[in-house]
Amino acid sequence: MINIIKSKCTGCGVCKKVCPQGVIEIRDKKAELTDYKSCMECGACSLNCEFDAIEVTKGTGCLIAIIKEDILKIASKGTGCECNEGCC
Repeated sequence: MINIIKSKCTGCGVCKKVCPQGVIEIRDKKAELTDYKSCMECGACSLNCEFDAIEVTKGTGCLIAIIKEDILKIASKGTGCECNEGCC
């Protein structure tokens, strides 16, 4: 879960730049999480915020995103293995 503390946020945009999922936008000079479902809860935004304006309660978000990415890769290859020979 992500909590953006608006009173501490300066709107500098660092959180937006470091977010691997691109789910943070700057609106009205404040950071805003725009897509809760796509947030991995990785903590990159919080770790890079100089103003301690973002709190991240790390949950299963990052793990779910990794699993989802692996499933999409396998589905696009049509096999369950890295060698593309269908051995797995």
